[in-house]
Amino acid sequence: MKCTIVLCALLALAECIRIPLIRGKTAREMLKERGLWEEYRKKFPYSPMVKFMLSGKEMMTNDADLAYYGVISLGTPPQSFKVVFDTGSSNLWVPSIYCSSEACKNHAQFHPQSSSTFKWASQSVSIQYGTGSMTGNLGYDTLTVGGITVPNQIFGLSTTEAPFMATMQADGILGLAFPSISASRATPVFDNMMNQNLVSQKLFSVYLSKNDDAGSFVLFGETDSSYYSGSITWVPLSSETYWQVKMDSVTINGGAAGCAGGCQAILDTGTSLIVVPSTDFNNVVSKIGATMDEYGDANVDCNKIDSMPSVTFNLNGKSFTVPPSAYVSQTKYGCRAGFGNGGSQQLWILGDVFLRQFYVIFDRQYNQVALAPTVAKQ
Repeated sequence: MKCTIVLCALLALAECIRIPLIRGKTAREMLKERGLWEEYRKKFPYSPMVKFMLSGKEMMTNDADLAYYGVISLGTPPQSFKVVFDTGSSNLWVPSIYCSSEACKNHAQFHPQSSSTFKWASQSVSIQYGTGSMTGNLGYDTLTVGGITVPNQIFGLSTTEAPFMATMQADGILGLAFPSISASRATPVFDNMMNQNLVSQKLFSVYLSKNDDAGSFVLFGETDSSYYSGSITWVPLSSETYWQVKMDSVTINGGAAGCAGGCQAILDTGTSLIVVPSTDFNNVVSKIGATMDEYGDANVDCNKIDSMPSVTFNLNGKSFTVPPSAYVSQTKYGCRAGFGNGGSQQLWILGDVFLRQFYVIFDRQYNQVALAPTVAKQ
């Protein structure tokens, strides 16, 4: 009986710290519905590598295909916000009532004077995007994420935001990378959770559903083995900045497609595509049979998806394969392969197109990540 009670308590804890992620419409989808996509993409070209160019500021990029966000609250009483849980950045920020930008008008805004637990910090914060920036001030307040309450969490309150943010469903960003890249040295949310012993293990795990309406989540301090099958592959980090690992190779139909002699790759929930260095990008696009349009989209024939090759990523001696059914998105506007040109920077970014295939564990105790094939959920 005692064992049963303990098991129930652990299950309750896991449910308590599970943050559901909503897979909503992307900015691309909403703009296409309004007939504004062509105008938007000309004004705000996608620069996927901007957020990975380390500087004194936090970097972000304008990704029109980001779809996953979850709900958090800040303040007493709580004020709710939709945020992207982003393993490619480290700061938490939300819009504030002091924001003068058009982008803030259609998003939730934080009211400092409405919270009895809010305190201003002495620093400002700036996040540089590919086509603009978010600027603001830092403050402290009580953060609630799932069932976890984090007192005195430092976060950004935006005063200006880049225009393209107006098209995003999420209000802000909750960064889950390392303190070393945090703007203004603000302590990241998960570091505060660990420092205050709010999680049972120094790790979090992510499951991104392939379906539009079911099951995606971030789980703090726990893993859920019912969402993956087979063995887990652990991969040590090569850098404690982003969740960066050494990748051995990338192959298509058994032949080399890129990453010759090994390369660096970042697992990033805040990037929708698989971003490929320009030195390898044309080879990958050619091997999968895609053609590029003037905006850098890799378009494919919808009738040929079943005959397209899978792409295999080799990490720590283990192969992780992404089939065409996973890397091709099919809409009423046509079919597009989920690969983006990363330019001259020699980094592969394994974004949501890759991550949807695997249950991923981000381990801060031993600075490693783990991947296992996901189990289809009803």
